[in-house]
Amino acid sequence: MASSAVSKQSFCRSLAILSTTLAFFCVAKTCFAGNFEPQVESGDDFIKTSCGVTRYPDLCYKKLSAYADTIQDNPTQLANVSLSETLKNAESTLIMVQKLLKKRKLRPREAGAIKECVETMKDSVDELQRSMVAMSDLEGPDFDMEMSNIQSWVSAALTDEDTCMDGFQDNSIDGKVKDTIRSYIVTVAQLTSIALALINSIH
Repeated sequence: MASSAVSKQSFCRSLAILSTTLAFFCVAKTCFAGNFEPQVESGDDFIKTSCGVTRYPDLCYKKLSAYADTIQDNPTQLANVSLSETLKNAESTLIMVQKLLKKRKLRPREAGAIKECVETMKDSVDELQRSMVAMSDLEGPDFDMEMSNIQSWVSAALTDEDTCMDGFQDNSIDGKVKDTIRSYIVTVAQLTSIALALINSIH
């Protein structure tokens, strides 16, 4: 009987040790997985990090963070969304400048500057539209050539926007007209600069 009781005690002790060992193993495994499992960067974090390479990181994040679910961590998608936002802004700015030219009484110097701005903004919109089309088909053997074209078009669009702003340096132009147009063009130029930086990052 005594021998049987000892055997039973030994069995229970072994079972307890085994249970403790298994529990420790499970906890250790969970901790290991928690500490060393690869972390996937969220779309929002990716956008914030990527915007850091641009000259206007705050504006970049403000404009693009709403598209985090679409962008995720895809550099091409990020550049594409940025370019799309830039194009929409450029188109609305062109419409505003055209309306200003038609509705407001302008002196010859002011009218000339706005007309020139309209023409350069048309060129800018056209170049951004070409870039959008090329961005939609970047895969394949022509990738480098298409990227080069996109970079050239977006750079040209930025130059056009700067040219528009240069036309309003003259102090003889009404301050309200100058400030109104420049405020719109500056935003477009900043967005274009952001798009170009993100496009360059694809390489």
